[in-house]
Amino acid sequence: MKHFINLKDIPAKDLRRILIDAKKRKKARMKLNNLDPDKGTPLKGKLLIQMFEKSSLRTRLSFFLAISQLSGRTLTLRPDELHLSKGGESIEDTAKILSSFGDAFMLRTDNDEKLEEFKKHLTIPIINGLSPSSHPTQILSDVFTVEEIKKKPISKLNITWIGDSNNVLNSLIAASIKFSFKLKVGCPKKYQPNKSIMNYIKKNKNKITIYNDPKKAVEGADVIFSDKVISMNDRVNKKRKLKDFKNFKISKNLMKKCPRAIFLHCLPRGSEVDENVFKSKQSKVWLQALNRIHVQKSILLYCLGKLR
Repeated sequence: MKHFINLKDIPAKDLRRILIDAKKRKKARMKLNNLDPDKGTPLKGKLLIQMFEKSSLRTRLSFFLAISQLSGRTLTLRPDELHLSKGGESIEDTAKILSSFGDAFMLRTDNDEKLEEFKKHLTIPIINGLSPSSHPTQILSDVFTVEEIKKKPISKLNITWIGDSNNVLNSLIAASIKFSFKLKVGCPKKYQPNKSIMNYIKKNKNKITIYNDPKKAVEGADVIFSDKVISMNDRVNKKRKLKDFKNFKISKNLMKKCPRAIFLHCLPRGSEVDENVFKSKQSKVWLQALNRIHVQKSILLYCLGKLR
């Protein structure tokens, strides 16, 4: 049994195996409909239980289709329907019930400690669908998308992040270390990664550089990532933060400095990217979102010991 909580805790060879499997599975589905099963029905009879403590569109849809295409079923729980939030039932007791009824548990949460507490008591795999410090399924899928479009290993590409130091960036930093690619981070000085993330970078001696000038951050970029400046986890003065990021907007002029680069955004978008960039030929956000299905299928197979 393998969990999927943080990229930094998963061996690089296993992450690569997941991507290789996802590539094969996507190719094999070229002529199939959304709900047609994969050949071999690898997760027939398996149940994925999902719980969303935070709003979700892409993660919810992609995991539903992922388990369905593998011939399994999914059950989605709302926290306000459970005794866990309403009746004071413990995580330990909830985990025992989930383990008895389901084969895997996907949690999208506003609490990192809750993920670890569930992991301690579950006897089935747990997958992190997003937490305040990490978004591993998103970033592993993004690595898949980058390699699909650029047709080369991400280790041979220059990756740039323009935006806040949030959970998505944390996972991108972990991916940079696991897959050995150069990463430039462009953000205002007071929004740089926190001390623990900086120590993680330093400990792994990776080529991650932080700039407080977006123009320097995008020089030579093959891929530019961004995310909403005001995220779901923010408890800040929103007007002040938006003002602080005013010069870090992904504009047409900024993209002209790296004409070969593609633009990716995990969505939903905000004011951090201009409309003419978001809808340009350089933008690959719709393929990026769709690829979540293929990679999450392989993540499920990895967690359940069925990865071929």
